[in-house]
Amino acid sequence: MNTSIVIIGAGLGGLTLARVLHVHGIATTIYEAEASVDARAQGGMLDIHEHNGQRALKAAGLFDRFVGIIHAGGQATRVLDQHGQVLFDHPDDGTGGRPEVPRGELRRILLDSLPAGTVRWGHKLTGVSALGGGRHVLSFANGATVTSDLLVGADGAWSKVRPLVSDAKPAYVGTSFIETYLFDSDARHPASAEAVGGGALFAMAPGKGIAAHREPDGVLHTYVQLNKPKDWIDSLDFAGPATALARVAEEFDGWAPALKALITDGETDPVLRAIHALPVEHRWSRVPGVTLLGDAAHLMSPSGEGANLAMFDGAELAKDLVAHPGNVEAALVAYENELFPRSAFEAREAESILDVCLGRNAPQSLVAMLAHHLPVD
Repeated sequence: MNTSIVIIGAGLGGLTLARVLHVHGIATTIYEAEASVDARAQGGMLDIHEHNGQRALKAAGLFDRFVGIIHAGGQATRVLDQHGQVLFDHPDDGTGGRPEVPRGELRRILLDSLPAGTVRWGHKLTGVSALGGGRHVLSFANGATVTSDLLVGADGAWSKVRPLVSDAKPAYVGTSFIETYLFDSDARHPASAEAVGGGALFAMAPGKGIAAHREPDGVLHTYVQLNKPKDWIDSLDFAGPATALARVAEEFDGWAPALKALITDGETDPVLRAIHALPVEHRWSRVPGVTLLGDAAHLMSPSGEGANLAMFDGAELAKDLVAHPGNVEAALVAYENELFPRSAFEAREAESILDVCLGRNAPQSLVAMLAHHLPVD
């Protein structure tokens, strides 16, 4: 294929697209705004699902390497009420179909599978101009320019490529997460470590919750969840981390000390993640030479599917390009015809899951959902 394929964004979706195309002998170039592979931390654990993320890794020829980074025990799931009473407890027996792996290690596997120079670091996209016939000229903040025959926006929630095909912008969904960490938890935070258990913990109530996950080496990674207006969230001054966390913790007065300590004892500066989403039915008319994948295409509330969908999008787009050699537009039509209904279904599911976790029937609604999907003997 003598087509200049340019991917914006070296996240899991863009890397999967590049890798699957490389397996089929098709070259791509990824332009990434970050200065280097280690420019920022890559977040915590990801559960990679059999029906999408694992299928993408198999298409990429990387499934065996993926198996080598699985965090044993990470699929264990428990729900507590605000007083610390266990409402649901499902062990990791290895059959859950959604093993946990560190995001950074998964990204490293993908990066290492690509030819040297595939990713061009320090290239922040600043402008795109159409040349006609599906070709585009891209300009970067470092002064570089490049021409594409196929431009793929894999650049996340605030995609710079999305405006080429869609006027949609992410909107705040009314929920924010505050991210904290505890380290060496079994020795230094034993009560919280016991509450979290060996995998994932969900302590939910209407409008608020504490979700945490045990990572390797005794790390407890917590997402405090609050349904709050944007102005309340914006009033939190994270320049003073202790004060901000204390204000967040006030929302959990009366909760079990082991749960509240996941907030108040945080050992890193808290990170605010105001949750935004694109419209559930987000789609666009066919624009020659451009498409999107991952959050750029279907940003939604966290549901455990985001990384899986991005990787699956990348693998599916690669499959369609391979199936239509020399006909990019036919490949993009095939890809988007499958992408749009898949994305809409998952976006609706994400909205439902957020309501299950933080709606008026929490935590019983979450227990019922998990009991249906993860029955306990």
